[in-house]
Amino acid sequence: MNVMDNIFMANEFFQKGRINENTSTPLAKSLLERLELDVDPYAPLGELGIGHQQLVEIARALSKDTRVLIMDEPTSALSQSEVKVLFKVIAQLKRRGVTIIYISHRLEELMEIGDNITIFRDGRFISERHVSDASVPWIIEQMVGDKKKHFDYQPAPKGDAVLDVKGLTALHPSGGYKLNDVTFTLSKGEVIGIYGLLGAGRTELFKGLVGLMPCQRGEVHLNGESIGKSRFQQRLKKGLALVPEDRQGEGVVQMMSIQANMTLSDFSLQGFRRAWRWLNPQKEETCVKEMIQQLAIKVSDATLPITSLSGGNQQKVVLGKALMTQPQVVFLDEPTRGIDVGAKTDVYHLIGKMAQQGLAVMFSSSELDEVMALADRILVMADGRITADLPRHAVTREQLIAASTPQD
Repeated sequence: MNVMDNIFMANEFFQKGRINENTSTPLAKSLLERLELDVDPYAPLGELGIGHQQLVEIARALSKDTRVLIMDEPTSALSQSEVKVLFKVIAQLKRRGVTIIYISHRLEELMEIGDNITIFRDGRFISERHVSDASVPWIIEQMVGDKKKHFDYQPAPKGDAVLDVKGLTALHPSGGYKLNDVTFTLSKGEVIGIYGLLGAGRTELFKGLVGLMPCQRGEVHLNGESIGKSRFQQRLKKGLALVPEDRQGEGVVQMMSIQANMTLSDFSLQGFRRAWRWLNPQKEETCVKEMIQQLAIKVSDATLPITSLSGGNQQKVVLGKALMTQPQVVFLDEPTRGIDVGAKTDVYHLIGKMAQQGLAVMFSSSELDEVMALADRILVMADGRITADLPRHAVTREQLIAASTPQD
């Protein structure tokens, strides 16, 4: 379906039994302009990035004359400039008398636009305050409960370079570049953070490295061996693993169980096979239980549907699936998007633990504080290029923001 069809789904304008595009098209354009989203209303929605898809979803909500609007993590895939536009729209809706229930794990956003803040944890009401009486530390304390769970950065010993990338380039079908001459190295025990605005090329870089997106030029070496021409399954077998940005669309199979999702990788299943390639269910169950315990996944039964878990616990299952392949290099694309503070802290600890175990870790994030807190080194991307490569101890927010701004 195209963008306009998604905006007016179940709310179409009909004339003589057919959809009236003369009415739909200008209204769709008006809604998209209101969100400062420059896309063709007739463009297929699936061709847009996650952030733009999320803005289309918001446009759909705005198309209805609603009195109560529930927004669940509306900014989880948006850039900072897009967040500002959304907040402007929210302010307009409030002035029109629309009641808004705004659900977010980005705490500064709650303080900026909220009137009252309500805290839930594990499905239970915890506390409520007027925003004038609340603060970010108070919200964190209410959400996490145990202050000892807060993340404290501990650098891991660095080993030899495990991943060497030179001149990686991917062309865009409509012209220009998805990736433009990307070069970097990643060592054992090192954590590299990638910062950039929406469309900077972070997701494309990960997909190009694991073989899910073709690259026309460049070299990729893993432990000195060229893997640039190998396919995804081959790169998985050699020790690369990816936790994708789109957890629901690419990370889990929603009709399958928790256990089946965690062992979904064919390469991980090799360890559970008996003679004649039959699976050993006892061994599979044992390994899944160990991973659930290791990642502190809150689940009573691994045979339950993956949809029975919260977003944070689903993300841990996706992380577990990646670790089941026993990787050397782990790529995490927005690993904390759409999960609560407690689950975020668990993911932070896991990243640190992977580095301490000698794994090479590369993650992307659109949250400045997160990148600066977790990474040993920070790569900044804009227009498919690496515009800065900065060590942790010598980086400022201003440097990251400046380097992430595309240059005309």
